Amino acid sequence: MNFSKLNSIWEEVLLSLKNKLQDNNIYNTFFQDSKLYEIKDDTAYISVKTKFAKQLLESRYSTIIEMTLEEVCKTHYNCVITLENVNDPFEVKTETRVEDKEGFVSNLNSNYTFENFVVGPSNQEAQSAALTAALEPGKFYNPLFIYGKSGIGKTHLLHAIGNYIRYKSGQETKVYYISSADFLDDYVNAIRENTINELKESFKKMDVLLIDDIQFLSGKDKTNEMFFHIFNHLINNRKQIVITSDRSPNELKGLEERLVSRFASGLSVCIQNPEYETSLEILKKKVENQNISSKVIKEDVLSYIALKYSKDIRQLEGALNRLVFYAESFKKQTKVIDLDLAQEALKGLVVNQNNNSNALTIDKIKMAVADYYKISTSQLSASIRVSNISNARHIAMYLCRSLLDVPFIKIGEEFGGRDHSTVINACEKVEKLLKTDANFKQAIDDIKILLK
Repeated sequence: MNFSKLNSIWEEVLLSLKNKLQDNNIYNTFFQDSKLYEIKDDTAYISVKTKFAKQLLESRYSTIIEMTLEEVCKTHYNCVITLENVNDPFEVKTETRVEDKEGFVSNLNSNYTFENFVVGPSNQEAQSAALTAALEPGKFYNPLFIYGKSGIGKTHLLHAIGNYIRYKSGQETKVYYISSADFLDDYVNAIRENTINELKESFKKMDVLLIDDIQFLSGKDKTNEMFFHIFNHLINNRKQIVITSDRSPNELKGLEERLVSRFASGLSVCIQNPEYETSLEILKKKVENQNISSKVIKEDVLSYIALKYSKDIRQLEGALNRLVFYAESFKKQTKVIDLDLAQEALKGLVVNQNNNSNALTIDKIKMAVADYYKISTSQLSASIRVSNISNARHIAMYLCRSLLDVPFIKIGEEFGGRDHSTVINACEKVEKLLKTDANFKQAIDDIKILLK
């Protein structure tokens, strides 16, 4: 297919995508410069100009791209997103403290970017809002208020917004990150040194203000009053403000009512506890990006950590760091970090009891059964008919049905796409063995203990 034809097809696809997306910021930044440069067999090759665009299109928009291309071509193609050979602005690396010619310090941590923020159902809305605020600072979602419990990625998004704006617009843009605790300290010091007006004016010069954990200003009336005036000045001058908190604006106590009202006038988005799949992707990215160990970490180990610590990203990363430290310090001769080593390393690490980590799930049942039979969770879903793996699979299916009351069709999907009749037969087989085989019954009782 010649270039002219490809170009014509892609123009039609982009026009349709623009209407479907209904988000000009996303479209203009990530879709508008994309190109369809080849169709070969059943595959369409699309190029973009940045790694961030490649990641975003692959993770969030691949399905809608394929559907739209099929509508235009009347043929289904698998889409492959590639990186055009150009300088990628997201490759820019900065130090943790970035200074401009005037010595301004942004306090941004360059390790926190949109590119390494793992997106899942629990944080997709917040990530999308943060990206929009970064694309067009001060024009949409101002103020942007991101809330959720500690340790789930709010601070990461704050820094990602700041880093994105600085990379895009250069160091002349004054982007400033500060925690509310530091803001309070600055206020107290300014009162002591009689420099409160200077402090207030310095904040009013900001183009983007990112303030973390606003709830810690509760009950600090004088600090609230100063922040209210700074806030109003920046908003009135179309300067972007992004705020995080451990609760929604309406749940904040001890803050001025007029300030809370201003928070609620923008966009408030919540980040939920990360689900298992998101936690697993976070671990994989951490292993990949930071090269944290020369040892091989088995997939089941990451699944185990994600399952056990999936409700708190800080605990999740702490568990991984603990495991690597233990392996390198006490198991130096071991080249592979397996499940036994992981359980040994993490046995003393307390799981946060304030999350819902005790809630029973299909993944937890799989992990418990796999632990008991010393096999991998992937073997439970594979087409393997070895006796012990087959028995383990049947038990796992039975427990999903009896403990969670999951539909047979859903269980089949979770175990390698098996037919629901296969699941029914497996459950019936287990029920018969429970009545006739004492060892079999003991095995299931032991697994139930693991699940408690």
